[in-house]
Amino acid sequence: MVEIFRTNVDSEYKAKKIVDAVHSNFQHYRVNFDLEDCDRILRVESTNDRLNMSKILQFLKRLGLEVEVLPD
Repeated sequence: MVEIFRTNVDSEYKAKKIVDAVHSNFQHYRVNFDLEDCDRILRVESTNDRLNMSKILQFLKRLGLEVEVLPD
């Protein structure tokens, strides 16, 4: 399962910190950023076919991110 989020991340440094934090707390998730996109995309993929949207959203917001799920 893959979800795409619009974020307010504005630097590679912040993106790396967030990726590291997600990997530390969600071992079954792969994450990456596309900061060149106007929406500063965060892509989250579950390697076990389950993505807990409420947990990942809460976690990202606790890190100070403004996140919004982009529709398909």
